Amino acid sequence: MEPIIRVKKLSLHRGENFSLSIEDLNLYPQQIYALTGANGAGKSTLLKTLALLITPDQGTVSIAAAMGGDLVQLRQQVTLVEQSPYLLNGSVSDNLAFGLKLRGIRGKEQQQRITSTLEMVGLAGLEQRKAKHLSGGEVQRVALARALVLQPQVLLLDEPTANIDSKSLQAFEALLSRLPDYGVTVVLSTHDLTQPARLGAQLIRIENGRLLDNLQRLTKHRNCKPTEKKQWLKPLRVQGL
Repeated sequence: MEPIIRVKKLSLHRGENFSLSIEDLNLYPQQIYALTGANGAGKSTLLKTLALLITPDQGTVSIAAAMGGDLVQLRQQVTLVEQSPYLLNGSVSDNLAFGLKLRGIRGKEQQQRITSTLEMVGLAGLEQRKAKHLSGGEVQRVALARALVLQPQVLLLDEPTANIDSKSLQAFEALLSRLPDYGVTVVLSTHDLTQPARLGAQLIRIENGRLLDNLQRLTKHRNCKPTEKKQWLKPLRVQGL
């Protein structure tokens, strides 16, 4: 199986006190990867680099050729959701529609995507709720929905459950764990060391900007194989969200 993202001899310096140095990292399709490490270890910087939002000083971040050609096309297939996402003024529906409009998706298809995605993340019926009236957990789910409505192949999440209450955590994790069935490769950072096991995720440990694991060996050991994709945006109907 070919990697969907391949990092080779990457070096990135930020100020005098931090550098990100990744010799070799391969991420494979339809897998979940959990990125762990202390604050300042480089988790967010690595996610932004994988999202092609930061250009490394040296080395390469290569995206599978099947995902498109130029940088704009590639960025449309790799979506990053920040830990404290910024929502636009207006309604939940307005936030999901924004990216779709930029891609020329309007009318009936736009509405179908919005409705299906909100049901997918447990926010059905909240299309017209104003963003300023959402709880912290709802903001995080709207941000996730805003990413998923674009149907990315790679979804990068920076501490996606940090602001979600314990009551909703189980259902939210159930949603994340099923995304590979829809063709999505998920890479998330987390401080919860028990979360990777619950998600069935491969662990990527980072310390002082360097990986502590040989991910190539771990992937080979798991004998990962791509599974047939389910119909994209078929509602997951996760209970409890």
